[in-house]
Amino acid sequence: MGDKSKNDKLNHNILRENNLTYNDYASIDDGNYYELSGGQLELMSPAPSVIHQLISFEIQKNITQSCESDYIILYAPVDMILSSTEVRQPDLVVISRKRIDIISNRGIEGAPDLVVEILSPSTLKRDKIDKLKTYAKFRIPEYWIVEPNTGILEKHILHDDQYNLVDIFQKDDPVNSPNIPCISFTMAAVMENIPHLSDE
Repeated sequence: MGDKSKNDKLNHNILRENNLTYNDYASIDDGNYYELSGGQLELMSPAPSVIHQLISFEIQKNITQSCESDYIILYAPVDMILSSTEVRQPDLVVISRKRIDIISNRGIEGAPDLVVEILSPSTLKRDKIDKLKTYAKFRIPEYWIVEPNTGILEKHILHDDQYNLVDIFQKDDPVNSPNIPCISFTMAAVMENIPHLSDE
């Protein structure tokens, strides 16, 4: 049996199993992207749309402009290893340079200061329900959800063991963070750099 057949068989077996760990997840090499949720693999959608990628870049650029000296900004695909059975790939992750020890060659090993997810139709439930619970469980202090069609940003702040939606930013509202004081931009500044693209 050739290497490809062995890999295909290995990957097929892994995809059918539960209680997987980071090591199982890291051993999969079939060209697809996955997340590991409670020991179960979740196949990620096809590559994000160009608009999704452009918005991610613009938010990253805006945070970098005012926060680069104090924070590291990473973007997908990057493994955020919350436990041996929970590995996520957020669109953007912000980590204080004082906590650089949670970054390794494998990825981010622990809870970052801020996670940003940009919605798409195929990730709507995962981002707004599943990840909201998961990120709260692993005590990520702040979670932003961005709606790319409207340019609206929801800010969720961890309180006790769950997130509270504490603000919604759009247009010229100044986006801010109670945990990351250097953040200062508007969604208007992000959206004005997004071109109108055809769906074809």
